[in-house]
Amino acid sequence: MTAEKPIRIEGSGTYLPRKVSSDEIEKKFNLRSNFSEKYSGVKFRHQVTFESNGYMGARAVEKALLDANLNIEDIDALIAAGATFDYPLPNKSSVILSEIENGNTDNITTFDVDSTCLSFVSAFEIAASMLDGEKYKRIIIVSSEIASKGLNPLEPESLTLFGDGAAAFILKYDERNKARYYKSSFKTYKEGLNYTIIKGGGNKYHFKDYPYSPELYSFEMDGFKLLKLAKQKLPNFINLFLSSLNIETKGIDVVVPHQASKVGLSMFKNFNVFHENQILENLETHGNCIAASIPILLHDSIANGKIKRDDTCLLIGTSAGFSIGALLFRY
Repeated sequence: MTAEKPIRIEGSGTYLPRKVSSDEIEKKFNLRSNFSEKYSGVKFRHQVTFESNGYMGARAVEKALLDANLNIEDIDALIAAGATFDYPLPNKSSVILSEIENGNTDNITTFDVDSTCLSFVSAFEIAASMLDGEKYKRIIIVSSEIASKGLNPLEPESLTLFGDGAAAFILKYDERNKARYYKSSFKTYKEGLNYTIIKGGGNKYHFKDYPYSPELYSFEMDGFKLLKLAKQKLPNFINLFLSSLNIETKGIDVVVPHQASKVGLSMFKNFNVFHENQILENLETHGNCIAASIPILLHDSIANGKIKRDDTCLLIGTSAGFSIGALLFRY
């Protein structure tokens, strides 16, 4: 979508469950010492103990509301953006709303967006198209992901890569400020459909017909084919995205990429499109948090001053499907 619009981030918040070291995981699953840091690039990640998607999402929303000095009644729509969920039905957004303090308000539209790792970026585009200052003045996007329960203990690289967490952002239509949504773009390349997949649990391999096995009901990734496809498609996608904008790459202050993997981030840097000091990372301390990766990193970068008001920010990443997406905005 290309239609510059006065969209401002008004507040944000995160929720992170228990911090888990790579050493703890390596000992638990009989992996050799330093395996995680060497192959996955992750020293720490967060993993749920008692938390659900709804619980984490609600806490992140409450922190975002506090950050913006707002109440839930000030929000016109809540979009849950992510791949994991507590129940197939009802939808995750309604579950999150039900767990928010004073979330029994009747003036909020709720719906879900699932483009796996790109869900937050997709939801940002959708929210930008909806916000008009009249029917929709403020929309909150919340990505709450629990990756740890869908991992195969027999696949050490993915076992040590992923983390859990939630982040929420409040977007406002605000003509009085310089903040802007500029552009977003998404492309799907069907040849990569099965390179990242969880086969079991849907109607294709329903639990009534297929007994549980770690292989069928856990995350599965063909890393070699996935990276090869990303290497083929990403440079052209980036060039096309930037070429239609009246901005040079050096005019982008901050790049917030999806924290896909150690190798994936290294490949992204090696494209040499952006200078390394433009690119933000938190893979080492959070792992890959699926759709929550980008907003957690975005929130933390705002909180620690790496992103300041008037900065031009690029969100970019890949997702299962195989898809590539990007979104440019001025904070």
